[in-house]
Amino acid sequence: MAASTLLAVCVLSAATFRTGFGLHTVNAIYGETIDIPCGRSPEKLGLLFGKWKYEQPDGNAVFVATRSAVKNKTSFDAVSEYNGRLDLSENYTLSISNARITDEKRFVCMLITEENVFEETTLVKVFKPPSKPEIINKPTFMETGKLNIVGDCVAKDSYPDANLTWYRNSLVLLPFDGGVSIEWVKERNETSGLLNIRSSLQYMSTKNDIDAQFSCAVTYNMPNGVAVMESDPVVFDIYYPTEKVTIHVQSPKKTIKEGDNITLKCIGNGNPPPQEFLFYLPGQEEGIRSSSAYIITDIKRNATGDYKCSLLNKVMIASTMVTVHYLDLSLTPSGDITKQIGDSLSVSCIPSASKNVSVTWMKNQKILTQPTFTNLQYRDSGVYECETSLLEVDGLRRKKTLKLTVEGKPRIKLSKKTNADGKSKTIFYEVDGFPKPEVQCFSLGNGVYLNKTEETMLSYGRYTAKIIISPEENVTINCSAENKLGKETNYLNISAISIPEPVEPNDRSGESNDHAKLIVGIVVGLLLAALVAGLAYWIYIKRTSPSSKHVGKELGNTEENKKLEENNHKSEA
Repeated sequence: MAASTLLAVCVLSAATFRTGFGLHTVNAIYGETIDIPCGRSPEKLGLLFGKWKYEQPDGNAVFVATRSAVKNKTSFDAVSEYNGRLDLSENYTLSISNARITDEKRFVCMLITEENVFEETTLVKVFKPPSKPEIINKPTFMETGKLNIVGDCVAKDSYPDANLTWYRNSLVLLPFDGGVSIEWVKERNETSGLLNIRSSLQYMSTKNDIDAQFSCAVTYNMPNGVAVMESDPVVFDIYYPTEKVTIHVQSPKKTIKEGDNITLKCIGNGNPPPQEFLFYLPGQEEGIRSSSAYIITDIKRNATGDYKCSLLNKVMIASTMVTVHYLDLSLTPSGDITKQIGDSLSVSCIPSASKNVSVTWMKNQKILTQPTFTNLQYRDSGVYECETSLLEVDGLRRKKTLKLTVEGKPRIKLSKKTNADGKSKTIFYEVDGFPKPEVQCFSLGNGVYLNKTEETMLSYGRYTAKIIISPEENVTINCSAENKLGKETNYLNISAISIPEPVEPNDRSGESNDHAKLIVGIVVGLLLAALVAGLAYWIYIKRTSPSSKHVGKELGNTEENKKLEENNHKSEA
């Protein structure tokens, strides 16, 4: 065994017999474990021991690990960069923990038998994905019309080499003169060997870049192929000059009426928007410098007109028409008016407004036509309202009031009737006048004031009441009506009520019957006398026919007629 071992060492030293299995590649991820297989199974070779080495750039070899197949023992060479990182398995697979960029080398597995030396070369490739790309050094805004720095896209700690690409709204940005400028910088970390990649973008922005998304992506290699990783998109505030100015009127309501407060708002469409403007009021040549809002309080009707605003350089002037609505109403006469009955009164109600309006008259809450008073009556008294409004202008309404009072002296009329019971009579009076007259009635015969019923209003300024009496003799009723304007008195004669004799007790009924018979006899006698007188008058007419021409006879007939008439009157009596 000792001789065989010695022979193998000599062969290894001389390297006269080398059999290669070919070049292999192992891809490893940075920071993970690299497993490098040796190749052919050692059990079939009659193996004595195996060794691992790597090749330096100058061609020299550095041994790192040995494993004896006879003693089943592993040893590691004193190589500082692999101290504590190596492991060699029974099948001679070399494992390197915590893969580094410096591990990217050509490793050789040597299997030594008594008769030969077998070598297997493996190329180790290390891959490290970069950090997520990030856009740094971003501006707060970009201005139109010039190249703006968009920022630096940075992807750190990658291996092997990687590339950066810029995008606008997911479309690749390529450099071109005056529009897009891109620069690339790559830096290697001397300690780790990893690469930092930086790309700077300058871009000519326009108003179309409002809300545009800028991003970058890194393209890098991994064991399974090419991979891409994108940054978060960024959006910039785009600054551009004002191209148009507009003016608006802000009011609490849709329409403007006298006394309102309004705000004139001037707006420029630039970004950032202008903060100061010149405001021009109607008829004024010089502008008033103010912020974007100009406030007018308690606006008047003469403020109607064209309002303008412009930038401070007096270009791009905007204008708007402001109409201040107003409404006035004149009522002549107005207030409390007192007139006499029969007078005339001229009333006029005239509106003055920013638009055509109509007038509505009302009396006691009822609509009526334009009142005309040529012959005032008590019924014309009342409260008259003249009202007008602008319907499209909220709250613009005017109303004037006329309180008309028609006064007059009292007039009183009396009437009477006998009641159905035959035992009383009713006296009626109707009185008119204003202020309302005070009425008093009394009997002239005895000077007693009479009680009357409660007065009832027949119409405005006209009242009625009644008095019920039972006079036992003829009387005269005196009624007077009086107010502050005068007094009127009227009289009415009232005949007595016929009251029948009281009935005697039953034991005198015979005398009553005799008295009744006497009355009937008198009535019959009177009727017979009337009949005789009528017959005599008929005979007289026959005798005094028109054929008689004697004057004396006519005179005699006249005297007879007089006597007949006297007889007739006596008979009736």
